[in-house]
Amino acid sequence: MNKKVLAGMLVALPSAMMGQTALDAFSISQTDMRGSARFMSMGGAFTALGGDISTLNQNPGGIGVYRSSDITATLDVTFKSGKFNAGAGSQSWNHTGVACNNFGYIGTVNLGSNSVMPFFNWGVSYSRAASFDRRYRGSLGSINTSLSNFVADNTNRTFVNNGGIPPQQMQFVEGSDYNPYWDDYNGNPYAPWLSTLMYTAGAINPLTANSSTYNGLYDYQKSSGLASVEVEEKGYVDEYAIDFGGNISNTVFWGIGFGITDVEFRSRSYYSESINNAMVPGSAYDGGFVTGTADYTLANYKHIWGSGFNFKAGVILKPVNEFRIGVAVHTPTYYNLSYEGSGQLGYLYDSSEYAEPVSGTAVTDDGYMREFDWKCRTPWRFMVGAAGVIGGRAIISADYEYRASNDIKVQDYEGTDFADVNGDIKNYYKATNIMRLGLEYRVTPQVSLRAGYSYESSPVTTTAMTGYTTNGQAIDANDVYTSGPDDTETQPSYTFDKATQYVTCGIGYRYKNVYADLAYVHRHRSAKYSAFSNYNEYGTDYYVPAPTGKVSDDNNSLVLTVGVRF
Repeated sequence: MNKKVLAGMLVALPSAMMGQTALDAFSISQTDMRGSARFMSMGGAFTALGGDISTLNQNPGGIGVYRSSDITATLDVTFKSGKFNAGAGSQSWNHTGVACNNFGYIGTVNLGSNSVMPFFNWGVSYSRAASFDRRYRGSLGSINTSLSNFVADNTNRTFVNNGGIPPQQMQFVEGSDYNPYWDDYNGNPYAPWLSTLMYTAGAINPLTANSSTYNGLYDYQKSSGLASVEVEEKGYVDEYAIDFGGNISNTVFWGIGFGITDVEFRSRSYYSESINNAMVPGSAYDGGFVTGTADYTLANYKHIWGSGFNFKAGVILKPVNEFRIGVAVHTPTYYNLSYEGSGQLGYLYDSSEYAEPVSGTAVTDDGYMREFDWKCRTPWRFMVGAAGVIGGRAIISADYEYRASNDIKVQDYEGTDFADVNGDIKNYYKATNIMRLGLEYRVTPQVSLRAGYSYESSPVTTTAMTGYTTNGQAIDANDVYTSGPDDTETQPSYTFDKATQYVTCGIGYRYKNVYADLAYVHRHRSAKYSAFSNYNEYGTDYYVPAPTGKVSDDNNSLVLTVGVRF
């Protein structure tokens, strides 16, 4: 390897990469339980209730329940708390956010009491359907392998020209236009970008000058090391809903809706390792290695943005005044999206055989910024609910939602399926089941008390969550592919969510045609963080587990809704 390239790359500008993965597609497909204070205080169990602005985003049939016009707005104050734990102690973070997450208008047209359909209603609303805000950081403690070994292993398994990837294919050539991120000397596909990045930075090294077999920095017989992680995710999904509906003989309430969505997602992640007795690049920088110390940090930036549309339809049946049944279906949201991202690796190597330590920063694609367009189809959603009135003063409501998380589809900007990515989605994700329960008790004609609960099952398959399967006495690693269809993404870490739960309560006040509702919402979500995939070592098939940690979020929100009916 050229010593000038290894020691002298100090690049600060981010660069973009083509790529989208199953994990990216799933991330932007998620929605939270969000809406008015009454809706949230009852756990979102409104599929069979209606009569609330939030039904425009849940069951459009709920708009048919209205008999007067309504204008409303909701303020949300959220106290966000996160914790990362990997057995080496835990680290927490806290953040407070304030936003107007929901507002809208319902208009009613009275068609006459003698009409089969006495009311025809329409409504428009804005709602924040999902928030991606999450931060976590902490120590992974002692490690028994290295990201560099994982990358070396995958590089050894990547065959070009009936052999491993030759070193010169991953090396910039001085005085030429050759770019190892896009070109190959023999017209073959370029090497994976993470392999090229880590080779450029000396984190993977060929056994000899011309060898196509590579070592990572970690020597399983001698090395010891520590690792740490820091991740910040930001973004949202906003939905603008337009719904129409009515009722038939005050027994069947129907509605249809059209939604326009905006998505914005950004993430920055940092993964660091410090290794003693490491296999650092040989002093001649032309292959081989010597014993020393290695410190490096892999930094990645990702930005996904775009817009989409969906349709919704639903009905509520009221066979008797004390009982209602609701059904709703949501089509997928069809997104047109753009993606950009960057990866860079800062490093510091030292050895008794070096005249001085070697340090620098390698960056993907030589600092060149690109943008990649793609399409995504989110899953179908199906909801059913039932609600009953007890003694004229109490309401109990229960919902079930089925979300086909394993049916997400990804395409290029021309509409051609990415078969491998869509296959990954089915391997990593399964259908999500959501249960919601809500209670309301009218203390006086003006004051109501409410409570609710919601449980959302993990959308991740067992094999993806554990990262391995067993075959007799053998352990086979399940690779989680994070590089995209063109091997151009350099973020090997990933997070898989477990179950999500909401516990809610609230109070409502009515005075003539003015109302105010207040809700307290507690959300708990836990997830598994993996620094990279588990793998079976090339040549020995020895199972190597990756460093992992537990991420937990506990968000507490105060939600205030005010409105006027007229």
